[in-house]
Amino acid sequence: MDNKVFSKFSYGVEVLTTRVDGKDYGCIINTAGQVAAGDPKKITISCIKKNYTCDMVGKAGRFNISILTEDAPYSLFQRFGFQSGRDVDKFADVDYDVRMSNGIRYIPTYTNAVLSCEVIDVKDLDTQVLYVANVVEAKVLSSAPSCTYGYYHAHIKPKKNPAPEQKECWVCKVCGYVYEGAEMPDDFTCPLCKHGKEDFEHVLPDTTPKQKGYICKICGHFEPCEGELPADYTCPICKHGREDFEPAEQ
Repeated sequence: MDNKVFSKFSYGVEVLTTRVDGKDYGCIINTAGQVAAGDPKKITISCIKKNYTCDMVGKAGRFNISILTEDAPYSLFQRFGFQSGRDVDKFADVDYDVRMSNGIRYIPTYTNAVLSCEVIDVKDLDTQVLYVANVVEAKVLSSAPSCTYGYYHAHIKPKKNPAPEQKECWVCKVCGYVYEGAEMPDDFTCPLCKHGKEDFEHVLPDTTPKQKGYICKICGHFEPCEGELPADYTCPICKHGREDFEPAEQ
């Protein structure tokens, strides 16, 4: 099975928020979708079990969905997607505290709509939990286009710069000037700090074999691995599964 197929879906990206015992929780998801157009309208979301917010939604029985827009910065994804509510308060130091009538926070900027929902059914999906919920409140915040999962990868997530080619060279220990080449003339003088060859360090290319493994397409975590990742492997940073990793060397 080619797991790249699943990155072709044009589903959106949202911030899921909830509140339990006076504390606010939130995480990035890309699984919200409408399943019933009648009244009350119904949506489903699925959460990775290892995400702390998943447990909190189950305890609260209600949640908000903030639909992100294409101008959402990478820092927003880092705040809500790359750290755990077990360890940090994701709302610490934010300059807003806005809530729907259910008392749960939502994201007021980089968001074009917000929905408040009450859980009516729960399904166990092995590594994830599926919540079915009634929409009890909804409002449009802007006309900005919604951010899709594909748009996030193409335009928001930073691209990794290719590693520069390593060459044999001489590096000035005084100012850092680099003289490229295997040999340096004995009478060479640094054009920046005017020090001689004796103050240069001979640097050879790193010939250490590259380590094989897999890199997470969501957060960039590299997992060393000679063969295949285990079927139940999840990223220790963003908690996504093996399907969101691709072969890499470093």
